[in-house]
Amino acid sequence: DPLIRAGLAQCLDEHQHIETTNDNADVVVVAMDIAEASTIESLRSLNPTAVKPVILVVENRWRADIATGVRLGVRAVLWRHHFSAGAFAQAIRAVSDGGGFLPVSMQGALVDQLQRTYREVLAPLDMTPSGITHRDIDVLRLVSEGFGLEEIAQKLHFSERTVKNILYKFMERFDLSNRTHAVAYAIRAGFI
Repeated sequence: DPLIRAGLAQCLDEHQHIETTNDNADVVVVAMDIAEASTIESLRSLNPTAVKPVILVVENRWRADIATGVRLGVRAVLWRHHFSAGAFAQAIRAVSDGGGFLPVSMQGALVDQLQRTYREVLAPLDMTPSGITHRDIDVLRLVSEGFGLEEIAQKLHFSERTVKNILYKFMERFDLSNRTHAVAYAIRAGFI
């Protein structure tokens, strides 16, 4: 909508470090006043691969599944009725820097959703939020401390074959070439 685009661009006039453009934008801004299901469908069509982060300006009754929105690129949500040029610029800066910008009520809902996912999905599978298992962490930690496969198997009460399988599956999942590479990756990623 040209009118909304002009209004949003005018909000940024006093922020010289933020530039409006039609092409190759770092952030996609989507302003909508439609039903929740339509918002999600529109996001799918606008940003199908979630390559660019999306700032969503919607009515404050929008309660779509936050995880689905995030998967579709939503990194910031601004309530239309509480919209201000300052908050808009702040959201753009936060998203451009790799962060997010959500209303407090949505932050609480996101935390609730994460807790529910951990409790109902990840914990029964012995997985951490990062997608690795506690067994992976235990084995990698012992490898990083210099223990051999036989020693790790004894310490964890596994067979040596199980330890090898854990390491192999971890290396395969993250496309790692050997144990040293796996330990280095696990340390850099903060797993151990």
